[in-house]
This record gives sequence, C-alpha cells and structure tokens, in this order.
Amino acid sequence: MTITTFSLGGNLTIDRLGFGAMRLAMSTFDGPARAPENGVAVLRRVAELGVNHIDTAGFYNRGAVRANELIRTALSPYPDGLVIATKVGPLPGPNDLPSGQAAPDQLRGLVEADLRALGLDRLDLVYLRVGGMSGPGGESIAERFAVLDGLRQEGLIRHLGVSNVDSAQLAEARAIGPVTAVQNQYADDMGLLAECERAGIAYVPFFPLGGGGRPLDTERLGKLAARLGATTPQAAIAALLATSPVILAIPGTGSLDHLEENVAARELTLGEEDLAALRG
Repeated sequence: MTITTFSLGGNLTIDRLGFGAMRLAMSTFDGPARAPENGVAVLRRVAELGVNHIDTAGFYNRGAVRANELIRTALSPYPDGLVIATKVGPLPGPNDLPSGQAAPDQLRGLVEADLRALGLDRLDLVYLRVGGMSGPGGESIAERFAVLDGLRQEGLIRHLGVSNVDSAQLAEARAIGPVTAVQNQYADDMGLLAECERAGIAYVPFFPLGGGGRPLDTERLGKLAARLGATTPQAAIAALLATSPVILAIPGTGSLDHLEENVAARELTLGEEDLAALRG
C-alpha cells in the first residue's frame, strides 16, 4: 500500500498528494486570467477533500488575479495542519513571464511580500527557484540560499527547499543550511531522486501530468488506467506516488471536476508489476 504522508524536515506531516496553485490565476503563463471566484471555490474544495499541502508562488498571477490572494481569501483563517509552500527567486520579464532572477538583496522583500499576501507570520516551506525559464545547473546558488537560511534562522521561514537545481547546486545549498525539499521538472532524473531518498528530502516534481514540453506516455498509462478502472491522469498520479516514498505530487487545476478526479487518485494502489510495465 502506498504511504500517504511524508514527514517534511522530520517534524511537519504533509500529504503526499497536494495541490499546485499555478492554474488558479491562469491556465498557462501566457494565457488569460481566470475568474477569481472559480479559484476560491476550487481552494475551498481542496480543504474539504482533506488536502493539506498547497504549493504556490508570488509570481502565480495574471493581472489582478493572484494565487496567493486567492488562497488567503478562500482559506484564512487557515485550518490546522495546512502546509503552504511558496517559491522566490523569479522576477517578471517580458510579457510579465517569470524569466528574470532576483539578486540576493531582493529575496527578503519577496519573502515578506508572500507573508503579507498570504496573511502569515511564518512560511512553512520556501523554495529558492533558480534559473528563470531555463533548465537547472550552471550557476552558484550559495549567496542566495544563504539569505533564505538567514530568514529561516530569524523565524520567517520554517523549512527551505530548492527548485530547478542539479546535484551540485543541491550540495551547495545543503552545505549552508537544511534542505527539506527539491522541486524540479519531472523527468528521468533518477540520480537526484535517489539522492533525495538517501537524505530524506522530499522530491516534488512540477508538470507531473505533462506540460512544460513533457507529454504523458498515454499508451502505457492508458493500459494501466484501464486495469485500475481509472482515468489516464489518475493513473499518472498513482504511478508517480508509487515510484518513491519521498515523491510529493502537486497536480494543479482551476476546475472543480479535475480537482475531484486528481484527489481520487490517492485511492489507487499500484504493484511492482504495474511500475515495471510503465518502465517498459
């Protein structure tokens, strides 16, 4: 049976099937804004369904529709046990896309902006998101991560993570302060996943259901879904959770129907033969 929770940093229990907030404000980074009342309704249903991990960012916005403000409107005062993770680092570039990077002296301001928008005194988990719209690697993150670790020591942040990093950047961060989560685009990055398993670090893939240039293997997942009596996206979520006990899934949606479908995937159980079939 798949373990349904993960102990973040050894002291914060988090559901392995969470909710990604990016699509609350817009369906894609360059798409139109969604109606804010729809986002509020989705978030309230997230809480009703018992999901206690919401992944967001201050740059998840389209015009006046902002994910963090929707979260505060829908859920504050927050239910006990709710874990809100956010990301800092990207800055708006052309067309308001998050393609620039904050300098070390800009990170405090971004953290404080998230605290205000969410109505919190302390953020549960803050990722340093590296690299703008490019892939991981090729630059030092030490100075920027050290700033966030200082904010953790001040009490503004409970746990730290890194996003869009390679193994060398993860090692650089861990030499400065505790890293409890890595959020990377889901790919065949088994080396970094294995490193997270050894260290007890959560591995949180984004675009777990395709997107970002990565299509789903619908043929293999379709066969698994048929055997399970599930949909292909549900089979993809179940397969993700079965891959490793440190993986946390954060599928996002702006649709109540898709939310119900995604959360229902936590009832599915995969065996080793199912995973072997998916690996081919």
